[in-house]
Amino acid sequence: MVGGAVEGNPDAAVSTFAKIEEAGPDAITFLANPKYTHHIYDTQASVVLVRRDFEPERPVSATMIRVDDPYDTLSRLLEFAAQALTPQPSGVEQPCYVAEGVDVPADAYIGAFAYIGAGACLGKGVKIYPQAYVGPGVTLGEGTVVYPGAKIYHGCRIGARCIIHAGAVIGSDGFGFAPTADGSYHKIPQIGIVEIADDVEIGANTTVDRATMGATRIGRGVKLDNLIQAAHNVEIGEHTVMAAQAGVAGSTKIGAHCMVGGQVGFAGHITVGDRVGLAAQSGVAHSIPAGAKMMGSPAIDARDYMRQTVYIKRIKELADRISALERASKSDK
Repeated sequence: MVGGAVEGNPDAAVSTFAKIEEAGPDAITFLANPKYTHHIYDTQASVVLVRRDFEPERPVSATMIRVDDPYDTLSRLLEFAAQALTPQPSGVEQPCYVAEGVDVPADAYIGAFAYIGAGACLGKGVKIYPQAYVGPGVTLGEGTVVYPGAKIYHGCRIGARCIIHAGAVIGSDGFGFAPTADGSYHKIPQIGIVEIADDVEIGANTTVDRATMGATRIGRGVKLDNLIQAAHNVEIGEHTVMAAQAGVAGSTKIGAHCMVGGQVGFAGHITVGDRVGLAAQSGVAHSIPAGAKMMGSPAIDARDYMRQTVYIKRIKELADRISALERASKSDK
């Protein structure tokens, strides 16, 4: 299945997955991070996935399967197991509402109390779980899954094999209000849509706002964690990943293959290049060139931030030295 090389007992059997430090004799585990290497010598697991070039310093009782990338291999095995263990619903449950004229593919699933609006287009194998809302004119690509309570507003376009988790909202109005002379705010109609490409995963309770005009765009393979806010007209490049509670203000463009930590905040109308890395809680106020690694609020080069952290830890020591020098100077006078 994984193209690995077995080293040890070829008849070793497993029935569960476990972390290497907690695994029992019926488990398969993995070693990808070198800091966990010491666990391989006393793990109770029957099978351990290791890199092909792993060289143990002591005997290993577990059977090892040598692969190119243990973590990736584990993810594929977990996917296989999940498909085998998770019930796959099918058919159309009642009561639900499917607008007249909507073509429901024979292999689709629509759960009880789901709503499918007029003009919606459903691809083969879509799964729409109970209490989900698919608004008028929404497109769902082949194999896309919409979990319970997710809401997809009118006109939004979702690609193939996407996963929209429970409570996510796609296509809510962008935060657009014009100040008036009397100090109140006038709502600016948001007439755009959201376009989500293939193989995107949107976490639970994440919100992607529709564009004021045009489209808010989420690129192919993007993975958004839970509780993320992507505002109107934001663009996120393909295969970028963002951790929980990140927020992206309106019209900001984030490049491809970026890695964004939790609680990172992006100001509006800025551009972030490809392959940028941002540590958790970074505050991004200005555009960032491709390949930069940044930390802090406001975000600065990660190496500069770490040097500043060292200096901050020495502030008391330095203050004490300055005070001592001042006292010595006064006594000399």
